[in-house]
Amino acid sequence: MTRLHRPAHLPMRNGVSPSCVALPSGAWATVLDFLAERLSAVSRDQWQHRMAQAQVLNANGQAIPPEQAYTPHSRVFYYRDVGDEPELPFKAQVLFQDAHVVVADKPHFMPVTPSGRYVQQSLLVQLKRELGLSELTPIHRIDRETAGLVLLSVRPQDRGAYHALFRERSVHKVYEAVAARTDLSFPHTRRSRIVPSQDFFRSQEVEAANEAEVNAESRISVLREVGDAALYRLEPITGRRHQLRIHMNALGAPIEGDQFYPHIKRRADEPEDLSRPLQLLARSIDFEDPVTGVSRHFESRLTLRLKAAEA
Repeated sequence: MTRLHRPAHLPMRNGVSPSCVALPSGAWATVLDFLAERLSAVSRDQWQHRMAQAQVLNANGQAIPPEQAYTPHSRVFYYRDVGDEPELPFKAQVLFQDAHVVVADKPHFMPVTPSGRYVQQSLLVQLKRELGLSELTPIHRIDRETAGLVLLSVRPQDRGAYHALFRERSVHKVYEAVAARTDLSFPHTRRSRIVPSQDFFRSQEVEAANEAEVNAESRISVLREVGDAALYRLEPITGRRHQLRIHMNALGAPIEGDQFYPHIKRRADEPEDLSRPLQLLARSIDFEDPVTGVSRHFESRLTLRLKAAEA
């Protein structure tokens, strides 16, 4: 099954752009049969309801009825919806917008893109809806549990240039985190190998057999200390999944409020306490804009709770 780009004439609905799936060769009698089997996270009854609501379309933008015969090598477009989506009690703030880039301050617990239980509450859908920018796309992502700066590309023709900034490590990112004080000397550089964990929502450090296997590097320093807690400055040189959380845990100072490291306190699908966010913030970002040539510096307006680690 191949994910494809949607035709430009298919509009977004309430901030949601249609997803696309290519129909492979197969013996399904109807499109509904295929969707119910291959995209079974949505029940057959739910797919049938979406079709009745004209939420499943062909490449010409025409609604596909439940009885539509299956045609291999065609494309189907559908609008993602979560009927019982929980509402987050906060909104993202746009810090900057021009013809090429949007910079947003994302609160804790908000996913950058639709995922799991969140569609309308995701940063991307919120901004598409509020700004009316149907082609808006994240240039990079931060964890749902992490707050702070997210950059988004406005025009499809600019995306490659902005993505290259991150691929070529031409972006300087600074994070802040609250964690327990340690006896280590700072500044400190943590270099290690990070790989996926058997738990799909976590990653893990493993021993690197040689220098070539090292794939994660973070620079860590202390900004200030209060009691047994400290506010750390974190500079990720690489961008592995949960890298900063894993590196801080490896130093004996797991980030305050972390539900996954060092131990799983809450499974990915379990309710969470919105009053106790992960104390990790994407504080600032600097880069040379590849489209305009302007030197960019953006700073989050959000703050962390240093006293949280004292409890």
